[in-house]
Amino acid sequence: MLTLKYWNMSNFVRLPFYARLASVLVAISIIFLILYIGKGVLIPVIMALLFAILVRPISSFFRRKLRFPNVVSAIITVTLFVILILGILTFISVQISSFSEDWDTIEKNITIHVANLQNFVQESFGLDEYEQKSFIDNATSGSKSSITSMVTSFLLSFSDTLFNMAMIPIYMFLFLLYQNHLITFLSKLVGEGDQQSLKKILFDIKTAVQSYLFGVLIQISIIATLTTVGLTIVGVQHALLLGVITGILGLIPYLGNIIACVITIFATLTGSPDLSLILWILVVTGVVQLIDNNITVPLVVSSKVEINAFASIIGIFIGGMLAGIAGMFLAIPIIAILKVVFDNIPSLAPWGYLIGDDLPKIPQWYNKVPYLANQVGQKEALGAPNFTATTTTATPIETEIEEDPEEDEEK
Repeated sequence: MLTLKYWNMSNFVRLPFYARLASVLVAISIIFLILYIGKGVLIPVIMALLFAILVRPISSFFRRKLRFPNVVSAIITVTLFVILILGILTFISVQISSFSEDWDTIEKNITIHVANLQNFVQESFGLDEYEQKSFIDNATSGSKSSITSMVTSFLLSFSDTLFNMAMIPIYMFLFLLYQNHLITFLSKLVGEGDQQSLKKILFDIKTAVQSYLFGVLIQISIIATLTTVGLTIVGVQHALLLGVITGILGLIPYLGNIIACVITIFATLTGSPDLSLILWILVVTGVVQLIDNNITVPLVVSSKVEINAFASIIGIFIGGMLAGIAGMFLAIPIIAILKVVFDNIPSLAPWGYLIGDDLPKIPQWYNKVPYLANQVGQKEALGAPNFTATTTTATPIETEIEEDPEEDEEK
């Protein structure tokens, strides 16, 4: 086990609880500050690290089974990854181009919906078409400069995003090429006494990240398929494109589904004058989310990382504040990595338990309260089931840890 101790001249001393708590909080604050300041560089590096862990089995296959050099296997793996991403983007662009071919129909339907909206406003608020236009012009006259600045900032941020996306394959190649070098660095850093603990941490991190990302890919495929089938049944045009977009936006936890629903409604209104389709879109979205939240996520995604919902939501909001959409996507795997590290360091094990999903049925102090203890005794007398409190302690691993066969071959 890795232990956090503090060097005081010639002896190791254990600091009191308040000092250790303050140290952890200060360290967390410094980490958040570094992430916020250097997010332009660190976010692509972290994403590349996660993707490199995901495709590492492919690189290992080329290197071990086909006997390719390490450089060649890394290049082929990254190339296949880039081809896959470009294929998805090409498919979406082709679908969008076919969607734009119906521009005359789209313009006609938009005109119909605008006229219906103007009639509704006139009947409800007594404003004729000229008064509505004057009100809109007055409301938007002072915001033209702000809109221009927003468009300029959006273009600048979009160019930065493209540059960062172009750097991700390069970082992936470097991670795959220097993976043994980085592992050796960590081995030298922790010292000789903690090699097995370090090996277990790295193996658990690799397993958690790969399992989570594979689960997310399966979840995206299921959402895209169900949405496409549902939209096709209710008669929505371009259902395949909207289903793929819904699946990809599912990468954004909680907010992605709402954004996808809004895009689907807007695309449907531009393609058809029938407003009843909105109700059917909401029904399809609700059914897909019901299946996703109750079947797909618990079986495919949540079973891969043992993180409670409270920690997930807080982490997603913090990630969004620090790095926007990319931070929201990276929040769950980063929390999963932190949990693996916390669980293997005794002094940080309580923090791992805090963000974990191991909830006791009855708190530990339940039997210490006289009234509650009497209630438990009465239930036992009536033959009711008695739930005992569960405690979680950070104990060292006494059993032998199964080693990663790939690491053994590398040694």
